[in-house]
Amino acid sequence: MLSSNVFIVPNGTFIAELVAFVVVLAFVAKYVLPPLNRMLSERQEAIRHELAAADRAKADAEAADADRRAALEHARAQAREIVEQAQRTAERLAEEARERGQREYERLVTSADAEVRLARQRALEEAAQHLGELVVEVVERIIGREMDRAAHRDLVQEAIDALARETGDESATAAAAADAEP
Repeated sequence: MLSSNVFIVPNGTFIAELVAFVVVLAFVAKYVLPPLNRMLSERQEAIRHELAAADRAKADAEAADADRRAALEHARAQAREIVEQAQRTAERLAEEARERGQREYERLVTSADAEVRLARQRALEEAAQHLGELVVEVVERIIGREMDRAAHRDLVQEAIDALARETGDESATAAAAADAEP
């Protein structure tokens, strides 16, 4: 009785359990563990490939981001250059327009000045001629006889000289005197 209660002494059930355990262990080691290890190795390899692919994708994304940033900076630089060139062109065109405007203004002023001088000269000539005729008529009425050419020329010249002194234009005097002679 003593021996049946002692755990250290093996009996028949223990040996049977031990043999069954060894058989199950051998079965598991021979038929279950190799496929399980193969699946675990395949899974490890797949994870390793996925991590490598993720690292490559991350590196590609960083390279693409760097390329995008470089392209964006290049585009910004080109845009700044285009804006600066447009400003320079606008300034140049504005300056050219100012110069053309100034030249046109000067041309118009010169032309208008010449036209004014010409119109003034014509007006003086017409006025001198009409004044000469009026003077001759007045003198003929006062004197009661016709004047001769020399007297007529002297009166016209005096009228032209007086008109030129009043207007301050001596150049019209000679032309008006030549036109006033009958």
